[in-house]
Amino acid sequence: NRQELFNRETHAHLVSKLRIETELRHAAERGELEIFYQPIYRLSDQKIIRAESLLRWRHPQRGMISPADFIPVAEETGLILALGDWILREVSEQAKRWRQSGVAPLTIAVNFSPRQFQQQNLLTTVGATLARFKDSGFPLELEITESAAMHDVDLSVKIMKNLRDMDVRISIDDFGVGYSSLSCLRLFPLNTLKIDRGFVEGIPEVKDNSSITNAIIGIGHSLGLSVVAEGVETNEQLTYLKQQGCDEVQGFLLSRPLSAKDVTPRLPKASANGSDGTA
Repeated sequence: NRQELFNRETHAHLVSKLRIETELRHAAERGELEIFYQPIYRLSDQKIIRAESLLRWRHPQRGMISPADFIPVAEETGLILALGDWILREVSEQAKRWRQSGVAPLTIAVNFSPRQFQQQNLLTTVGATLARFKDSGFPLELEITESAAMHDVDLSVKIMKNLRDMDVRISIDDFGVGYSSLSCLRLFPLNTLKIDRGFVEGIPEVKDNSSITNAIIGIGHSLGLSVVAEGVETNEQLTYLKQQGCDEVQGFLLSRPLSAKDVTPRLPKASANGSDGTA
């Protein structure tokens, strides 16, 4: 005595999500996960001074799976916590390998999801990994989205201050798409603001995007922060950002995300006295 509706598209989506969840649980132990690195360049001299770590999943049957397909599933199911721990361990080990091969110390940025940032044992997890980073001499920077930082401002300030005391750098990612106020932003012990690629797209022709980009650069500098523009894909964007005083850029124009093997030759080498020689 009832009606039930069946939607094939919804069913296919749920089956696909369940399949991703099941296979993702074992992807790391099967050696299917890999960290790629996208260089971040200092605009004044276009030297690589940082690298953002990005998770990639190379499936044995389906090839490279887009993060847009599996990261939301990992977030929803809680797998992102285990993945986050794995990423931190892998990146710290890569930092050691780079140092041993003569690469100059550069900041390595790791994306932290809202669920990771709010976990109770965050400081314990980062503390254990930070010990590995200190051995390598490479600074660690955690990239936190604006919305995650604003979820609970008081808690975010407390966590960030504890991380700062552990010599961890903090970056606000995708700045401009959230809803932070300047009164809150000044409370966070930040090092970097990253301009969302959506605002970089179309500059300098799109006046609204240019105005917002200029404003973010001004806000960042007024707070004593470095400002990074994401998604730089044209020489016109690069020139405009340099004219506006943006500090650093990343994007396909200068480099796509690369495997550790492919990015290593591009990284600055340490000089004989231990400095990077890029100043």
